[in-house]
Amino acid sequence: QVQLEESGGGLVQAGGSLRLSCAASGRTFTVNVWGWFRQAPGKEREFVAAISRSTGTRSYVDSVKGRFTISRDNAKNTVYLQMNSLTPEDTAVYYCAAGLRVGVAKVPSGYNYWGQGTQVTVSS
Repeated sequence: QVQLEESGGGLVQAGGSLRLSCAASGRTFTVNVWGWFRQAPGKEREFVAAISRSTGTRSYVDSVKGRFTISRDNAKNTVYLQMNSLTPEDTAVYYCAAGLRVGVAKVPSGYNYWGQGTQVTVSS
C-alpha cells in the first residue's frame, strides 16, 4: 500500500503561482510513476502531469505546458507541482496519484493510489 497526502493548495489571483506537494509513505519503492490530476465541478478528472519515478521522464497536458512543472525528490518520497501563470480555468481539486506500472500514464486507470485532493482556486 502507498499513502499520499497533498498540500499547498489555496486561493490565488490570476497570474499568480502555487506549489503543490505530495508526500508519499508506505511501499513507495513499488511506485513507477507519479501523477497529478485535477477535477473541476461538473467535469471529469483530468490528467495534468506525470513523472517517472526512475527516469524522471515527464508528460503534461497541453493546457499547462510552459506553465506547470512536475518534479520529484525520491529521497523524500515527495512529488511537486509548480504552477505558474495561473488562470481561473485552473481552478479545481488537484489530486496526487501513484502508479505501479512502468510508463507515464495519462489516464486515471493507470494509477493505483490516490490522495484526498487539495483545492486550488484562481480568482480573476
